[in-house]
Amino acid sequence: MQKNSSESHSHLLPAADRLSKLPYWLLAALVLAALILWGIVNDQDYRVIFNAVRKGLGTTIYVSIIAYTLAMLLGLLLSLLRIYRNRLTQEVASFYTEILRGVPMLVLLYYISFVGAPALVNALNWLGAPLINAGWVNKLDIRQVDFTARAILALTLGYSAFIGEIFRSGILSIEKDQSEAGQVEGATYWQIMRFIILPQAVRNVLPALGNEFIAILKDSALVSALGVQDITQLGKVYSASTFKFFETYNIVAFLYLVMTMGLAALIRFIEQRIR
Repeated sequence: MQKNSSESHSHLLPAADRLSKLPYWLLAALVLAALILWGIVNDQDYRVIFNAVRKGLGTTIYVSIIAYTLAMLLGLLLSLLRIYRNRLTQEVASFYTEILRGVPMLVLLYYISFVGAPALVNALNWLGAPLINAGWVNKLDIRQVDFTARAILALTLGYSAFIGEIFRSGILSIEKDQSEAGQVEGATYWQIMRFIILPQAVRNVLPALGNEFIAILKDSALVSALGVQDITQLGKVYSASTFKFFETYNIVAFLYLVMTMGLAALIRFIEQRIR
């Protein structure tokens, strides 16, 4: 009898241990999300608001994915330039990184949209002046560059500086012995970087890169300041016309919560698989 009691007690310990490690914040967030979802399903006002706001979901996802992909490519290039054994490339990449990291994203968004984009169009017209005068191409007009493209450009430039530093830290975390071994075998600098260093560096910084995607998804709400029809902008327009601010921003927050928590769960799963 005593043996059976001790065995049953030993079976209870793992369950109690798992219960103590349960993330209660996640449970609270799921309850909150469930309450909002229940309101969407059962409340007519919430359903109308949801149908009005969800039309901007595609724009939010599109802007986030395109900007993040471009920022990844540009950030990788910046990291390679900063560690390349050339003083000029190091200084140029460092200047770019430190300047853009020091500017708030909303300010950068306005600057790129109303200063950078017009300047870029003027530069392209100047460079293509012979072709324009010959009638081979048409002169570019700033109105041809919509605000969605300007927002993507701003997010790309801003986040490339942060992602570049993530890549650089990942590259520097790889032991120098591996690159030296590649040099002994006769591999060039770029071959060593491509086949030896970068695969390991990307693996090491994958969770941090995932967190940057969550950050850029949240910062995509800033494009509403330019009138881009994302979920934040549509929510702002709807609430201003109906004065249902509480219900509208509950829906907006719910959509962001679902996306960010889903991505966070995916990143944790990937991180556990890597470990």
